[in-house]
Amino acid sequence: MVLVSTDKGLCGALNSNLTREVTKFDKETTVFVCAGKKGAQFISRTKRKLAAEFTYKDSPLFAEARAISKFVQEMFLKGEVDQVDVLFTNFVSTLNQHPEVKSLLPIGEIKGVQTEVRGEEMHEELVKSDLEYLFEPRAEDVLGALLPHYLNFQVFQFLLEAKASEHSSRMVAMKNATDNAKQLIKDLTLEYNKLRQANITKELLEITTAQMALG
Repeated sequence: MVLVSTDKGLCGALNSNLTREVTKFDKETTVFVCAGKKGAQFISRTKRKLAAEFTYKDSPLFAEARAISKFVQEMFLKGEVDQVDVLFTNFVSTLNQHPEVKSLLPIGEIKGVQTEVRGEEMHEELVKSDLEYLFEPRAEDVLGALLPHYLNFQVFQFLLEAKASEHSSRMVAMKNATDNAKQLIKDLTLEYNKLRQANITKELLEITTAQMALG
């Protein structure tokens, strides 16, 4: 399982939603590869199997995704794992991000991806053609060279989705914190003014009472 989390907190329930999904997987048979410190800290704290930890920047680089992809590909090809999934936060909208699990290896049926920008990815089935193409080198060699690039771009897409979700979640969390702080300041200011007015009224009453007693 490749767990894509954040390096920092203060981003609402984003990381806690991810760790809640982690607990659904078997602790004994699942090996984790973490991208982001928060996920690695949770895996270590709960004494789960951590194979590697990677970092990625606020603007994820393709080289960072390629390093993660290459590591899990080697684990899969060596037979250390029989399946590779990715757990990340999918960006749907500014106010809606939810954790998802996507299968990375083994590669199943490849579908055509539409290039339109939508809230969720759209797929269409590839139509089989009657045309036969000749490859140099062989079709197997071409496919063998293209599949690693396909996996690299898949991981890169997951990192971009996770980082977009992180920024959006942090923006919403900080806005809520700012609004709560402003409301707290407003309530405390009102309470302060009430106490100040009460003290002034009390002092005026004491002065008036003393003057009446002397008069």
